[in-house]
Amino acid sequence: MTTRHVLAGLDGSPQSETAAMWAAAEAQRLGAPLRLLHVWPWLNGENADRAEPGDLRPAALDALARVADRIRLAHPELSVETAVRPDDPVDGLVAEARGQEMLVLGSRGLGGFAGLLVGSVSLAVAARATVPTVLVREAGPLPRASTAAVGDVVVGMDSGEPGEAVLEFAFAEAERRGAGLRAVHGWDPAPAWAFGGVMPPPVDIPGQEGTKAALLSQHLTRQLANYPGVAVVEDVRLGGGAKALLDASAGAELVVIGRRERRHHIGMLLGPVAHAVLHHSTVPVAVVPHL
Repeated sequence: MTTRHVLAGLDGSPQSETAAMWAAAEAQRLGAPLRLLHVWPWLNGENADRAEPGDLRPAALDALARVADRIRLAHPELSVETAVRPDDPVDGLVAEARGQEMLVLGSRGLGGFAGLLVGSVSLAVAARATVPTVLVREAGPLPRASTAAVGDVVVGMDSGEPGEAVLEFAFAEAERRGAGLRAVHGWDPAPAWAFGGVMPPPVDIPGQEGTKAALLSQHLTRQLANYPGVAVVEDVRLGGGAKALLDASAGAELVVIGRRERRHHIGMLLGPVAHAVLHHSTVPVAVVPHL
């Protein structure tokens, strides 16, 4: 049986090193090996006898080894591997992540060696990866190794189509951390138009909110049967999905959002809520693909 790794992409920046440490703690919780990976086109093949002018492979391997040594000191029982891949960063990371437990990236790489994992790269990977992809900010909280009281795992939900894979991932993360789960659904009533402009929507807001809360509870109940030890808070609020998630995530361990899988790469692959959360969240964000 093929071993599933937690995969961390590194580019030599402080943000990617923070992401690697986050990935190490996650791998320990999962009981999975950790693989540190650097992807860049100008790398010699794995069996190259010597470096050529402009080849970045020796520098990449040295940098990966230093991070691996730091991780082994912090997690001596964790299996840590390093690898380089000569490829386009987005294509290479997406390809290496297939079949793994998850992919972890720094969310604001600012250069490193050769500029890997700048914002556009990490966003493109999160939009295409077939496994959960976690983007970690350098200033974000690192996960705790113990199961003592911790911040919530916050999951954004569409009350109509929540995505069972997204919910399952969020429940499993909360269980591993000994954390609570806050399920957030933000919504805005549709505006009404009149001769004088936009009018307040003629809807029963408390009634609609109650309907949405009932749908949310119904979806959560199915997962609660598999994770009875996870304490769940249902959070339905006005203000739109992105604002609701960002407001609810203060002090959280992790924010979980969904991304619908598409068969082609034309047009926007991450919705506006996902974009806003990825750009503005101060805590790690997991993007989970679902049907």
